[in-house]
Amino acid sequence: MAKQHKIIVAGCGGMSNTWFDYVSQRENAEIVGVVDVNLEAAKAMVERRDLGVPSFTNLSEAIMKTDANLVFDITIPAAHKEIVITALEAGCNVFGEKPMAETLKDAKEVLRTARKTGNTYTVMQNRRYLNQIRTFQTILSNGTIGEIGSIHADFFLGPNFGGFRDLMDHPLIVDMAIHTFDQARFLTGKDPVSVYCHEYNPTGSWYKGNASAICIFEMTDGTVFSYRGSWSAIGNQTSWESDWRVTGSKGSARWDGSNNPICEVIDETKPIEFITPVKQINIESEKAIREGHWGCLDEMFQALEENRLAETDCRDNIKSMEMVFGAVQSAKTGKKVIISEMD
Repeated sequence: MAKQHKIIVAGCGGMSNTWFDYVSQRENAEIVGVVDVNLEAAKAMVERRDLGVPSFTNLSEAIMKTDANLVFDITIPAAHKEIVITALEAGCNVFGEKPMAETLKDAKEVLRTARKTGNTYTVMQNRRYLNQIRTFQTILSNGTIGEIGSIHADFFLGPNFGGFRDLMDHPLIVDMAIHTFDQARFLTGKDPVSVYCHEYNPTGSWYKGNASAICIFEMTDGTVFSYRGSWSAIGNQTSWESDWRVTGSKGSARWDGSNNPICEVIDETKPIEFITPVKQINIESEKAIREGHWGCLDEMFQALEENRLAETDCRDNIKSMEMVFGAVQSAKTGKKVIISEMD
């Protein structure tokens, strides 16, 4: 018999509708309360979704009065630490929007709390849950292009969010690059060793903080990951999934984030020339998972029901967070940062 999940939703922001929609189609999950610092916002969400559940401004009170066992943290990043630690210490598991916390110190405190309580905190890394990226990862992991030497991602978009992102000190790196950095770890199976980052805010940017960056990561086994990104790029934009190129000992693979990956490998039927002859490998995208938030939520719930850690549990996601805050530290100091030496 599947476990019954009694859920408190913390936060009534724009992403909350996706989480509510998901639960409405899951038989063994129910919303039992909504929490927001603005009680009227919580009540409005309850009424809008016709939930018929109580509204709260205090998470501890909400958990106690509803007997919840799972918390959805859909608050702004500045609130994540308090929400997650409160929920974990109250005996709940947590699913939350990225990032784990606003600082690496806070993220590590959240991780320690998860380990101490034995409860789980799983982070929404929805950009892992796309059939095309899963296909791309299969190409890289099965040796089609040989041993990976380098992986490169270009991310250029110009969204006008308004709100807290426009005022952040590091909007691109902290709020968005976490996705691309996490994708790089997923694609290669490798973790960060060091990073050098140059962060800047180009002319015409509508962000207060630095909206553009170039990063060079050394990953385990000497693999290099380069990232070029901007959140204030007008025209010739990439997809939200970035534009990827991976070089290997036998060939290269590319994925533009929108279409099926493409792959070229050495054509061993032809003699070696000045430019090594290659042949194209035709690739069909896998259709194995539901995509985006729904795919990640599927994995989150399945992990709870199988009593295992989810793919994006905080114990793993901390490594993507180290990439984010390693890049921020490097940008501030102008120096290469060794990940293992970070506080």
